[in-house]
Amino acid sequence: MSLDFDLLGRLSEVAGVPGWEDRVRELVQTELKGLVDEVRTDALGNLIAHKKGPGKRVMVAAHLDEIGFYVKHVDDKGFLRVQNVGGFDTRNLFARQVTVHATGGDLPGLMNPSGKPIHISTPEERKKIPEVSEFFVDVGLSAQEVKRRVRVGDPVTLRQEAMTLGNFFTGKAMDDRAAVFVLLEALRRLKGKKIGCDLYAVFTTQEEVGLRGALTSAYGVEPEIGIALDVTLAVDIPEVLPHLAVTETGKGVGIKVMDSSAISQRWLVQEFVALAEKKKIPYQMEILPLGGTDAGAIQKSRAGVPSITLSVPTRYIHTVTESVHKDDVEATVALLTAYLQRR
Repeated sequence: MSLDFDLLGRLSEVAGVPGWEDRVRELVQTELKGLVDEVRTDALGNLIAHKKGPGKRVMVAAHLDEIGFYVKHVDDKGFLRVQNVGGFDTRNLFARQVTVHATGGDLPGLMNPSGKPIHISTPEERKKIPEVSEFFVDVGLSAQEVKRRVRVGDPVTLRQEAMTLGNFFTGKAMDDRAAVFVLLEALRRLKGKKIGCDLYAVFTTQEEVGLRGALTSAYGVEPEIGIALDVTLAVDIPEVLPHLAVTETGKGVGIKVMDSSAISQRWLVQEFVALAEKKKIPYQMEILPLGGTDAGAIQKSRAGVPSITLSVPTRYIHTVTESVHKDDVEATVALLTAYLQRR
């Protein structure tokens, strides 16, 4: 069954910062129709889809939210100051188009740091890397109009068209819409088929600000096994030493050994490796020195849950040009589907 990359494009382009995942959740809920037995939304906005089956209760989590901003101040000239929600490297924020999701409707905007253009700046000033607090948004309206239409707390997201790029698919928010896509595609392949577990597919909220949705939903689902789906670094680009790459694109799904939020349950790692080798699914082992996934929250819920992360290797993470290799996406879907069908 071929992958529907048009859906990944729509998932990429829809907006949903932590705490404001409504639009993404609505799109996912539409795509879930006919694929599961029950769907509900919990108090923190997690979308929980239940596909009934025998065996252990397995929770598979992919987060809905993307890194972004909230408006924190509107100045007397109508420029907006923002508070980031999630981690940004500000070197990637210069001269970006954004959308301000105002109560009365979305407004296009431009994001830039305060400071002089190259024509009137000194060499020292040009070398300075600004902090997030130095960036502002210009929506091109009068101060009076901006203050009428925009309020503190309105979300702001980066804009970027999703597209195919050779063997890759690229766009904003592949972290973690690529994994949301993997989970939906796995459910599509399982449609009408028996599975070997009692499956809870959970599309979580607020991962980028502390794995919050995964923690609360894990308490509600009470899984016996937890599987997080996320992206991971693939720094297989010029001037980066191979031992720093973490993973390589086109080499298969990442089976995570550890990151800074969790050490994967050893027997689960061994099970996934054995299954990938049996099914001839390309895979690579992953150790991520900094960063975490929903597995870090799931494994600490209640009395503890054996957990693991399956990763889609991704170039340029936390930029608007995040890029995933189509073969790696397929490998991740295939391995997850094979595991859920096990008896």
